[in-house]
Amino acid sequence: MDYETFYGFREKPFSTSPDERFYYNSPQHSKAMKKLMHGVENGLGLCILVADIGMGKTTLARRMLSLFSSNNDYEVSLLVIVHPDITAGWFLKKISLQLGVEVGGEERLDLISGLYEKLSEYYNNGKKIAVIIDEANMLRGRDTMEEIRGLLNIETQSMHLLNFLLFGLPEMEEHLRQDEALYQRIAIRTTLIPLSPRSVERYIIHRIKVAGGEQIPFTQDCFKLIHEYSGGRPRMINIICENALLEGFLENKKEIGPDLIEIVLKDFALLKDEND
Repeated sequence: MDYETFYGFREKPFSTSPDERFYYNSPQHSKAMKKLMHGVENGLGLCILVADIGMGKTTLARRMLSLFSSNNDYEVSLLVIVHPDITAGWFLKKISLQLGVEVGGEERLDLISGLYEKLSEYYNNGKKIAVIIDEANMLRGRDTMEEIRGLLNIETQSMHLLNFLLFGLPEMEEHLRQDEALYQRIAIRTTLIPLSPRSVERYIIHRIKVAGGEQIPFTQDCFKLIHEYSGGRPRMINIICENALLEGFLENKKEIGPDLIEIVLKDFALLKDEND
């Protein structure tokens, strides 16, 4: 038996892997999403979301991708930057491919021409185009910044044909400032702040229900403790809850109280062990 079966779940509720099914629409996430969607809807061009590690940027990006993809009025792609050494040429080619441009060669002018034709086609068909870039703090080259600025020049008199939604750590803004003209084109800027105590409770309950749980094993007095030591960061909430469930399973406890939470906190050196 595993702890999912022990607690009556279909699956693990607190995986740290981004899974759009578990997205919790907290007040701050809802506000950020509305701002970013407003940017795309109105063709504002460059929109950024800034947040620290573990705040749920990637999950929000996946959620927005799902929402856009389910609406025929939008053409959207997701680009995840996994290392900082990409070139402007790679960046342009990748976006072109994702948006359905037939890429025949490596010449920049050919790529730009093909992308312009494709964007114009989408625009004439009433579609709005968005490129979501996750881990955009990895975009560090000045040439890449200049490429983004150049692509933003593809526009009508009233709107940009291509909208960029950049999700990244605070250092992303420093990289964008390498091209001050690009930085000044930021039309929407939003942030994610830590979840409130009430939102932490609702977040935990939401994930358990999505995982198939009919009963909430955490006692009421656990939520404040989890909020305090997670700092309201979704990733750390997941880590604490995942390990608390495992600890409860190993000790054959259907109910998880503060005592089990404290064991996990000590294991992760978040709470000092008085015996040390």
